[in-house]
Amino acid sequence: QVQLVESGGGLVQAGGSLRLSCAASGRTFSSYAMGWFRQAPGKDREFVAAISWGGGNTAYAEFVKGRFTISRDNPKNTVYLQMNSLKPEDTAVYYCGAKPGPITRVVGLWYADWGQGTQVTVSS
Repeated sequence: QVQLVESGGGLVQAGGSLRLSCAASGRTFSSYAMGWFRQAPGKDREFVAAISWGGGNTAYAEFVKGRFTISRDNPKNTVYLQMNSLKPEDTAVYYCGAKPGPITRVVGLWYADWGQGTQVTVSS
């Protein structure tokens, strides 16, 4: 099983940028699709972005298209989420997840440590 540790969150003003990282352990990292998710207080967990095992296929939620970019570095067992033009509504705890097979926007099909994550706070 893949172990995932998110980092890179913080407090930023609206319009600013952050880059989140997710370090994965396990020799099978390169065989997993990777995804980013978020959960704001009082809201359901939601899909943000995903990338296929080889990096050739990506998917984004409509509300981040053009602002966020997902990428991965398989030799470093790390997936990134570059977040630009941040808005206050992007404030949430961000989680990364992994799954074998193709990417999907269905949150329940991903493995993640929903108890950890990294906090992103965007001030107006």
